[in-house]
Amino acid sequence: MTLQSFGVIGLAVMGENLALNVERNGFPVAVYNRTAQKTDDFMALRAGGKNVKATYSIEEFVKSLERPRKILIMVKAGAPVDAMIDQLKPYLEEGDTLIDGGNSLFEDTERRTHNLENAGFTFIGMGVSGGEEGALNGPSMMPGGTKSAYENLEPILTKIAAQVDDGPCVTYIGRGGAGHYVKMIHNGIEYGDMQLIAEAYDLLKNTLGLTHKQLQEVFAEWNTTDELNSYLIEITADIFNYVDADTHMPLVEVILDAAGQKGTGRWTVQSALELGVCIPTITAAVNARIMSSFKKERVAASQVLTGPNGKYVGDTKTFINQIRDALYCSKICSYAQGMALLSSASQAYHYDLNLSEISRIWKGGCIIRAGFLNKIKHAYKENPQLSNLLLAPEFKQTILDRQDGWREVLAQAAKLGIPAPAFSASLDYFDSYRRDRLPQNLTQAQRDYFGAHTYERTDKEGVFHTEWTKFAEESVQTTTPEPLQAQDPEKVAQTHGNL
Repeated sequence: MTLQSFGVIGLAVMGENLALNVERNGFPVAVYNRTAQKTDDFMALRAGGKNVKATYSIEEFVKSLERPRKILIMVKAGAPVDAMIDQLKPYLEEGDTLIDGGNSLFEDTERRTHNLENAGFTFIGMGVSGGEEGALNGPSMMPGGTKSAYENLEPILTKIAAQVDDGPCVTYIGRGGAGHYVKMIHNGIEYGDMQLIAEAYDLLKNTLGLTHKQLQEVFAEWNTTDELNSYLIEITADIFNYVDADTHMPLVEVILDAAGQKGTGRWTVQSALELGVCIPTITAAVNARIMSSFKKERVAASQVLTGPNGKYVGDTKTFINQIRDALYCSKICSYAQGMALLSSASQAYHYDLNLSEISRIWKGGCIIRAGFLNKIKHAYKENPQLSNLLLAPEFKQTILDRQDGWREVLAQAAKLGIPAPAFSASLDYFDSYRRDRLPQNLTQAQRDYFGAHTYERTDKEGVFHTEWTKFAEESVQTTTPEPLQAQDPEKVAQTHGNL
């Protein structure tokens, strides 16, 4: 019996297209789906005449593959992945590799990698981005886990990945859950990108009154620029061209304004909180989707809550250019936040991430693919220890040159009552990062006042605590802070709680 080179379990959209991609690139494929009818339909409608073998049981599927086996699991994240691994394990042999290509939580991937390696198998948690088209014609892939397993898979993955000027859009990301962690952050950045574009659309439509034809022209023009050329800007221009056959209106205007989410954006925010990394643009994007889900409440509130209204008074072309500048500056901040989170996670989880190489594999195939990723790649290649993308010479100068337009856009949005949470969060991030002193000195004083949490000073070393109430009662300005240098700050914090 002729054995197949690669196996795919799960024939939903992504699984089907990845299987066809692998086969087209010269690797015979075996497929299995829990529902036999789905397998039959795939073979009849899409895999006819191709080197694809249909199987109808886990045992048959595993036996159809050459050793060491390479099996891609494309099922729903969470418990279904664990269930599928449990079904496969009795038929596997030492050295076989399982690949989870779904959007799994990186902590689950850490656990699965550990368990399978201890059992003599190898495991790859691989983020895959590019949607239906990318899966078929070349996605961006982010594999992490057992390094030796990646080396065995590399001849296949480099063939099926999107190809850009400096190589295939795939690389070994790092140990354990690194691949799924990087995919999670990719999706968080994607949330930010989409929200920023939505806010630009809102401003163009509702402050300038642009028609959908004009909106299409603006986004198509922006897609020709070095800074905004990207897949998301490209498809946005296409969306404005589509007319609904039933209403003869632009289809986008009859789509309910309640955005869904699958969890990766929320996970990104949760991870940032755990690691103590500031990602306000991405957080604003997640919050915007949550707010959009309260459609009935918003409709009711619109009848009783009033605010400013009106159109922009000024030169239309100038304001369009300022919105473009605001979009690009905000986009830089969003990517800076995502890369800072990757850097922090790399240290915390010992992933040893290469931010330049990650930027490179995002240049093609994936949803956030964009021309300016080449600039990010070069920024981290020139300085792998770059603490923040805002400090890279080109990006720093861009924001310094364009911030006036960015600020004007937000001023007009506030004046006209147009919410711009991601634009605003990005500018707040920039303004906070560039200031050498923030008002959290008062926060520390408050924490010490009500909880004796202590504070540090700018003029001397050590950890201090003040008896604030005693000072207030005596109304005497002679309070001397009590130095706590001799005490362990962590023990002091534990004694008094930690807010």
